[in-house]
Amino acid sequence: MDSLVYLLGGFATALEPMNLVFAAIGVLLGTAVGVLPGIGPALTVALLLPVTFKLDPGGSLIMFAGIYYGGMYGGSTTAILLNTPGESASVVTALEGNQMARRGRGGPALATAAIGSFVAALIATLGLAFLAPLLVKVAVKFGPWDYFGLMLIAFVTVSATFGSSPLRGLTSLAIGLWLGLIGIDQLTGQTRLAFGVPNLFDGIEVTTLAVGLFAIGEALHVVSRHLRTSEKPIAIKGSIWMSREDWSRSWKPWIRGTALGFPIGALPAGGAEIPTFLSYTMERKLSKKPEEFGTGAIEGVAGPEAANNASAAGTLVPLLTLGLPTSATAAVMLAGFQQYNLQPGPLLFVQYPALVWGLVASLFIANVMLLVLNLPLVGLWVRLLKIPVPWLYAGILVFASMGTIAANPSVVELLLLLGFGFLGFLMRRYDYPIAPVVVGLILGPLADSALRRSLQMSLGDPMILLQHPGSAIMIGIATLALVAPFLFRGLAKFRQDED
Repeated sequence: MDSLVYLLGGFATALEPMNLVFAAIGVLLGTAVGVLPGIGPALTVALLLPVTFKLDPGGSLIMFAGIYYGGMYGGSTTAILLNTPGESASVVTALEGNQMARRGRGGPALATAAIGSFVAALIATLGLAFLAPLLVKVAVKFGPWDYFGLMLIAFVTVSATFGSSPLRGLTSLAIGLWLGLIGIDQLTGQTRLAFGVPNLFDGIEVTTLAVGLFAIGEALHVVSRHLRTSEKPIAIKGSIWMSREDWSRSWKPWIRGTALGFPIGALPAGGAEIPTFLSYTMERKLSKKPEEFGTGAIEGVAGPEAANNASAAGTLVPLLTLGLPTSATAAVMLAGFQQYNLQPGPLLFVQYPALVWGLVASLFIANVMLLVLNLPLVGLWVRLLKIPVPWLYAGILVFASMGTIAANPSVVELLLLLGFGFLGFLMRRYDYPIAPVVVGLILGPLADSALRRSLQMSLGDPMILLQHPGSAIMIGIATLALVAPFLFRGLAKFRQDED
């Protein structure tokens, strides 16, 4: 009941004229950029971080959330019409959606994706509103040792979830942790790893790292592949509206996709990839026309798109209540919170209730805006696909550099931006995940502080981490999650050798 009262108060904040403008800008930008191949919501939020530095925190975060939801909607347009998923979560949508478009049914494919996204995001946002306060009540009782255990789970799961192998993920995380140690130590006042450069005494700016890795790195990667021409989008033939049969075949996959996406997205090791693949497999098994799969089955678009958007709302649960990002966009949004000296976690709900509940309420409003925008303006989004790639990424380079300089005018900051951009390029070139670096920079200092506070309270005895049940269980889970992939790989190799 308290959640309902808080949510109504959040709507009072979200319906303020300026916040409505921020939400509208967010969903427009998110959808537009989500439509463009290779540019997802993570890159968009990263680009806007320095630009929004001096804006109102509440309005900026509402805009970021609109971009997040809008990017999820827009990614389906690219996947269906170009067979080019903007993010890994849209890969499954492309399987059936592009086949439908090739058969002249691109309109119904885009419609079921948009309506399914609306239904899933609406239900999942309700789940966020009522589940988040319950998690906060548990998290408020955490001691520093519990927070250290939680950070370990975040480090291991993020490293294992992103990238082609756990070892590559851990390597990326190590880079982020090293960057997080740069600057003045908060406990002793000593300077660490600054090499005498005064600009580094306050540490590495999260915005500079995020923009460099995501925006500059992506632009350099595209240039290195000599992308000059893009595949032409498939023209939408016939009506965009769904037939009665399309509706009857879509509504159940929407519900099932939501039921899969939200709880998996809310897990600390969640994300959108797993529920979308599970949804596709489930719909294929439950379909009355399984022979259509592979040639354009509408259930194969409806279910995965619902799972994708439900998991987007689910990832906000650990982000807001525990400060744990489980996707690349959530990691960049975490940077957005820290830009305003806000640390997501249980205290955020206590210290800034109007901001948090205004953000949650704005997700409902953004969802309605997206449905209204996406169905009538499909033709406009398709035209955006025709922007030449060199123009697009040249604009990103200029925008990223100007935004960073405007937020922090310094030659050192510009050099760091270029350095991180080159690092992002190398990581993409050699298939190392980007998100763990940002997570390491943000959560590394928090884990360092929690560990040292625990040791101070125990007079240097590390067994304090195992003496408390909560931290002991979390450290055990983190160890198991770290060792399990290597054990499974070793067992599989052993069996192959035996055969």
